[in-house]
Amino acid sequence: MITARPISARPRTLRAARLALAAGTAVLGVTLTACSGGAAASDREAGKDGKDGSSRAADTRISVNLRGSAAAAGKPVTVTLAAGKLRKVTVSAGKGEALTGRIAAGGRTWTSDRPAAPGTAYRVEAQDTGGSSDTASFTTAAADKVNKLTLAPGKNTTVGIAQPLSIVFDNPVKDRAAVEKALKVSTSNHTEGSWGWLRDYSGRDRVDWRPKEYWKSGTRITLDAALNGIDSGPSGGWFVRDYSTTFTVGSSQVVKVDLDRHRLALKRDGRTVMDVPMSAGTPGGDKASWRGTAVLMAKEGTINMRSETVGLGHTYDKMVDWSMRLTWSGMYAHAAPWNAAYFGVANHSSGCVGMSDADAASLYRQAHVGDPFEITGADAKGTVAEGNGYGAWNVSWADWRTRSALA
Repeated sequence: MITARPISARPRTLRAARLALAAGTAVLGVTLTACSGGAAASDREAGKDGKDGSSRAADTRISVNLRGSAAAAGKPVTVTLAAGKLRKVTVSAGKGEALTGRIAAGGRTWTSDRPAAPGTAYRVEAQDTGGSSDTASFTTAAADKVNKLTLAPGKNTTVGIAQPLSIVFDNPVKDRAAVEKALKVSTSNHTEGSWGWLRDYSGRDRVDWRPKEYWKSGTRITLDAALNGIDSGPSGGWFVRDYSTTFTVGSSQVVKVDLDRHRLALKRDGRTVMDVPMSAGTPGGDKASWRGTAVLMAKEGTINMRSETVGLGHTYDKMVDWSMRLTWSGMYAHAAPWNAAYFGVANHSSGCVGMSDADAASLYRQAHVGDPFEITGADAKGTVAEGNGYGAWNVSWADWRTRSALA
């Protein structure tokens, strides 16, 4: 309970004083007088301390650590009561959600769970256990630079068992630990997984969350990226919004590509549903295919493929049907009727996995974005890099976990 401070010999009714500013903080002041004649019991127990011989208790006040029209963002909001106990504190934003928080043991201090975001107006409402309340307000300084991101997979999509959560940032992320702490992944079956930082094929910073093993069919995954108010570090800028996505894992499918046997097989729930001849990249140079696990990134249909876009000069310029992207560097699985003489016989393409029109169309219809293409064989130019599409599966689980900024 807040004690009384008599200011005259005549009893007065309960009243709340207006908010005052003192010592560089916003101060919420509440002055109360006893509801009955004379001093309150706590005043009497404290003894006489007034110049006129009357009993006197300290003023009650609440201070807010942020104030003014250009308060520093990125810090939690702290509300402190000088005497007594807090009952409730609300910090609402002019734009965006209110900041939740907790009252510390003893009841004197409330601290927000999240930092104040840049360029945001906040209103503080605090109430003590005696029922007195008041308000304060402040606005944080606008961000001098803003960082944004691209998030995959998209919201409410159904994906294959190898699809990672993947975040590519517009600007560099120097404070990776602060960013990673704000990224919460939840799954319907408590799947074990880890974030790993890498360099995207575009050259930008990227962080992926992959499970230890392929997802189980039917798993539902949710990402809550509570980034609003997080500073990504020098030259990176502030995040000024939160992000989220939810997706579901579809049927368990794996595409097996055997470069040595020149065959492609689609397995669903361990059962082979397709096994067709194909021709992959010509071995011995830049036209060879990649080995390792690639992940189907997108089903792009009919597209124009030009060799100069992948550094192979002007050797081809074709409209290609049933195109399924496997890497950023330009490796696809697609229809290649012009290469029919080599299907099942030899690898004789410019790096892609080519099939007949009918076989490519059948695979296209059945494949899911996120399905793994497990590519084996000697006729390869190397292993798919983790940033060249979704190549994290080519990194051991032990090594992948060390790439977390919180490891």
